[in-house]
Amino acid sequence: MAVTVAEMSQHDRAKSAAERAAIDASCRGPVLVFASSAVFWLLAGSMLALLASVKLHVPYLFTGSAELTFGRVRMAHLQAVGIGWASLASVAACLWLMCRLSRAELIYPKMLYLAGALWNIGVSLAVVGIILGDGQSVEWLDAPPYAPPFFVAALGIVSAWTVAVFRRRREPHLYVTQWYLLGAVFWFPWIYLVAQFMIFWSPAVGVVQPIVNWWFGHNVLGLWFTPVAVGTAYYLIPKIIGRPVHSYYLSIIGFWSLALFYSWAGMHHLIGGPIPAWLATASTVGSMMMFIPVIAVAINHHMTLLGHFHRLRYSPALRFTVFGAISYTLVSFQGSLMALKSVSETVHFTHYIVAHAHLGAYAFVTMIMFGLFYYMIPRLTGREWASSVLIRIHFWCAAVGITTYFVALSIGGWWQGRMMNNPDVPFANIVAYLLPHWLTRTLAGLMLTIGHVAFAISFVMNLAGWGKQRSGGPTFFVEPEKKT
Repeated sequence: MAVTVAEMSQHDRAKSAAERAAIDASCRGPVLVFASSAVFWLLAGSMLALLASVKLHVPYLFTGSAELTFGRVRMAHLQAVGIGWASLASVAACLWLMCRLSRAELIYPKMLYLAGALWNIGVSLAVVGIILGDGQSVEWLDAPPYAPPFFVAALGIVSAWTVAVFRRRREPHLYVTQWYLLGAVFWFPWIYLVAQFMIFWSPAVGVVQPIVNWWFGHNVLGLWFTPVAVGTAYYLIPKIIGRPVHSYYLSIIGFWSLALFYSWAGMHHLIGGPIPAWLATASTVGSMMMFIPVIAVAINHHMTLLGHFHRLRYSPALRFTVFGAISYTLVSFQGSLMALKSVSETVHFTHYIVAHAHLGAYAFVTMIMFGLFYYMIPRLTGREWASSVLIRIHFWCAAVGITTYFVALSIGGWWQGRMMNNPDVPFANIVAYLLPHWLTRTLAGLMLTIGHVAFAISFVMNLAGWGKQRSGGPTFFVEPEKKT
């Protein structure tokens, strides 16, 4: 009997939906373990951040407790949100997206449960150890010496499993998102191990240590969080709106120029310090060349979304992702300009740097990870989100909160730098000037924390079985980044 085109199409869609369901079932447990851990550390890091912010304008708060001094709380916050929330969310993204795009099921998931346990033990040791006074006071590498081995072991397992899924792929086409994910799971272990060896395990001599420190500190964002977040955006935007990426060739330019230029950045933070002049100059050139990948990605995302901006009203995943994608453009442009000596001399050692870091780590990376969770979790649990109100609270608290945070500290930090470079301005006057900016920072942080609590409640409700059951029928499916 003859089969109609419509019947063939329906059969293909049903087959594709069944394949995706099998893939999601294979990685459901490990991905949810990493995602749940990430949400926990997001809440813990938010509380620590709020306490650190309050202590800037209420310095005598908890003065009787050494464990709650600003220095310890701030370092513990950085580990909780950097190695905890953002890294664990990135691992969940790597595993799920690689399985989906490779059309391959996850093998030996129990090893990833072990990796999740090791990673959480490492974060717990880092946060608690810092609060108890064992922190090492190295930016981004504050964890006590007994915590990194757990990260290294867990990271090795995750990287190996991501590559293993890719090697077992049934999809012959190689998607741009996969390039970014493979780059991330190669680059991050490399830069983390090099930094640990050269700063702690086999220390380099003298000025080499701060050079390695800022090389790591800059590249943990640019070669770990950025590839995962940009790759996630490349998956989510086409997937949600139902059309392929605008230009496959712009994707190639964006990826390889990121790989080529970003590793040179970072040394501009040491301009004026005792480092070789050629190193600072090369870093400045590398930072300026970062305009190439950023513009390529921005054009690609914008042109892909063109004509579909109305979908932002209906899709929370798209709303968070687009906010993060726009922030990627802004933070990258700002970072390149900060590499200029004239700008760096003003913003060094000011709250302008804090604002820039949060524009990258939160407005860009974290917002895209939120978008991924809103898209991914219902497909793993089989249930829709239970409350649209909680989602709206989360988005507006996060969007308004981080915008307020960035604007307040950018303005305050810029004028702080101008005043610090003026020998006629007493330091006490600078502190008094910054007080309202610190208060605004705390209010913005409170908004962010409220949003995180709303997100965590939604997440727990979904895992607990609240929310409507997702339809088991075939869904509209568009390969997200196929060459056209």
